[in-house]
Amino acid sequence: MTRTEFIDALAEATHADKKDVKTFLDGLSTVIEREVQKGGEVPLKGLGKFKVQNRKARTGRNPISGEPVQIPAKTVVKFTVAKALKDLAPAIQTTTRG
Repeated sequence: MTRTEFIDALAEATHADKKDVKTFLDGLSTVIEREVQKGGEVPLKGLGKFKVQNRKARTGRNPISGEPVQIPAKTVVKFTVAKALKDLAPAIQTTTRG
């Protein structure tokens, strides 16, 4: 689904103008960005939670040469999907090729 399709679907579901929905989504993004910059969390009931996570420095491997590589510590934004939403997703089955 593209952003435009999402705006159209949300406008139809809420009986709102597309312009109002776009303004709301832009405002939501701004609020989430501000809170994440402060190191806070943003819960969205039924969807999940945006939060800042600190990752430790670690040793990885260069996939081509296999040489050990130092990966520095960093801060990332993580989105954790709510259990209710996760349970709605169809189960993904893996098959082995033989």
